[in-house]
Amino acid sequence: MEQITRQCIGIDCGMNEHVLCLSKMHSDNRIEVVSTVTIRNTNSGFGKLVKWIKKFADLSLSPHFVMESTGVYHESLACFLVDRGWLVSVVLPNRAKYFAKTLKFKTSTDKVSAQILATMGLEKKLDLWSKPDPLYNELRQLTRERDQLVHERTQIKSQIHAEKNSAWPNKSSLTRMNHRVRLLTQQIGQVGTEIDRIVAGNPKLEQTVKRLTSVVGAGKLTVVTILAETNGFNLIRNKKQLVSYAGLDVVERTSGISVRGKSRISHKGNKYLRKCLHFPALTAIRHSKLHKNIFARLVGKHGIKMKAAVAIQRKILVLIYSIWKNGTEYDPNFKSPNLKNELGQPKGSALTELA
Repeated sequence: MEQITRQCIGIDCGMNEHVLCLSKMHSDNRIEVVSTVTIRNTNSGFGKLVKWIKKFADLSLSPHFVMESTGVYHESLACFLVDRGWLVSVVLPNRAKYFAKTLKFKTSTDKVSAQILATMGLEKKLDLWSKPDPLYNELRQLTRERDQLVHERTQIKSQIHAEKNSAWPNKSSLTRMNHRVRLLTQQIGQVGTEIDRIVAGNPKLEQTVKRLTSVVGAGKLTVVTILAETNGFNLIRNKKQLVSYAGLDVVERTSGISVRGKSRISHKGNKYLRKCLHFPALTAIRHSKLHKNIFARLVGKHGIKMKAAVAIQRKILVLIYSIWKNGTEYDPNFKSPNLKNELGQPKGSALTELA
């Protein structure tokens, strides 16, 4: 009788229902689909899941659950599984999509998606998911709410400008739009006050924020956003992983002598991190001699200011992480003992080429 070496449960998450597929890997690496089930995204549905696992899974092996990060609809189930001590991995949809292309599936259904995720968990080594810290989770919700409010206010201000400069401006429309701008401004202030209250109420976090804001250009809101989006750098192991998580990593497209694509950042990462670093980079370029010299050198090299500004964004993010990890404050006169360029990358690396 062949021995079961691994078992994995793939979960295709939806708003109201989750589709689960239990697959097992034999000692000869053969994958067997054991059972599929559909449960409601409720506590009673989670109870049905437990009964299904006890019936079909090998309880001598710890079950490993793999699911996609579909908005917020996977969070309740993921927390339920982690609270029971089970292993959970949450993968990005694009990663599951690319893995699915390596398999021989011609149809796309919820059951097939669950089976693909189960196969992915059996064949790949995936990072384990853990519940976010309640403190950073609340800050993440607030910083994202503030970002949305600011975005809405900017849109309405643009509409007001267009209405005022039209041939037939409507005074009642302008009154209502100005009222919405005042309301959004008030709510932005309320969110900011709540963020300040949370930071001030946690002495350790307040001290951390104070240290990280020593980086030129990094204000309080920027630092809080970075900490919130990374869960206090909880799952960040190194600078390279952080840069990739932010979508500031470099991708190249070359093949032989015929394909010579331009290097660019991937943009496949946390958009809130990239967005919160835009204005700090511009501030650092203006007020920091180090960043100003780097920016001028890069612009002189390729003539693209935005490309150079992105390099400064990446540098600020890495500086904040290094200061957090080392427990120090920013020293503009610090000299690294390693032979690296001013972007913090080995000479000849892809990041150097991007700059």
